[in-house]
Amino acid sequence: MIKLHDKYFKPFISAKEIDDVLQRLAIEIAEDVGDEIPVFVGILNGSFMVVSDFIKKYPKPCEVTFIKLASYEGVKSTEDIQRLIGLTQDLTGRTVIILEDIIDTGNTLAEVHRIFKNEKVKSLKIATLFYKPEAYKKDFKLHYVGIEIPNKFIVGYGLDYDGLGRNLPEIYQIKETQHMTNLVLFGPPGAGKGTQADFLKEKYDLVHISTGDVFRYNIKNETALGMLAKSYMDKGELVPDQVTIDMLNAEVEKNTDANGFIFDGFPRTNAQADALDKLMDSKDSQINAMIALEVDDEILVERLLSRGKTSGRTDDADEPIIRNRIAEYYNKTAVLKDFYSAQNKYFGVDGVGSIEDITVRLSTVIDKL
Repeated sequence: MIKLHDKYFKPFISAKEIDDVLQRLAIEIAEDVGDEIPVFVGILNGSFMVVSDFIKKYPKPCEVTFIKLASYEGVKSTEDIQRLIGLTQDLTGRTVIILEDIIDTGNTLAEVHRIFKNEKVKSLKIATLFYKPEAYKKDFKLHYVGIEIPNKFIVGYGLDYDGLGRNLPEIYQIKETQHMTNLVLFGPPGAGKGTQADFLKEKYDLVHISTGDVFRYNIKNETALGMLAKSYMDKGELVPDQVTIDMLNAEVEKNTDANGFIFDGFPRTNAQADALDKLMDSKDSQINAMIALEVDDEILVERLLSRGKTSGRTDDADEPIIRNRIAEYYNKTAVLKDFYSAQNKYFGVDGVGSIEDITVRLSTVIDKL
């Protein structure tokens, strides 16, 4: 992750991938042009890296020139196209190939066509390293396209954000979710995890996603994912991780404006933790911390036996079952503790004391994230 001015950007396209695409474009254009000597025209400022690397790969004689147009302010393309440097050579009857770094709305392209219409060129073709089909608003043909990308702002390889980032050899994509806090909350049976989740979601305006609740909702409402999960459960099989992830993704999508999420009951394995990381990365976000309430086993047993007197739950009334549940919890979370510790994201919090005291301890961890 990098920061330019006030915004964060994440790695998107590697320098190697860019190099491979330019090589492909150079060969493709050379085969189309044949023995004719084309004039490649770069659009400054952004295309200087594209042009420089492209012509070094072009296998035949060619000419190169530049024009300078300006259409960006910050991260938005404007309708106002300004020509700052124009052509200085006669291109009458020549084959001209525009080398663009990126084509999004196509506003710059409209000005390019207007300029070269007056130059009486033999043919005008457009080549671009990056293309945003979702943003393109014009009807001009694009003859050569390197990589199609989503309609998100990018920097690097000649492209900038208010002057910064042009020197980066690879491409970075803007991280649109700048201030989301996402927590994985763990605690052994009897640690008070559910109670604390309720306090934390209210205090930090987070969305609490309980895997158990999500499963029950999908199965009860007979959603496609619920029916798929039930088909595995009815056969006594484990529900595949991808089904669970798809359910969680649906919950995240329902709350796109959330300040963040508390994930409760997921992940349970390294594979699930990795899948959750990928899910959050696709949302321009990440898991900030795994927070585990830590309580001595004897206190947990005492709490659960006491709770069993009123809860009506049979698994709260039998001490051997309680101890087995606690042992199973530690077996499952030990691996995840290592997973998140390796990312410096594991935080153990003392779960003994009043509800208010424990909330304060949790808040101290979260406030530092």
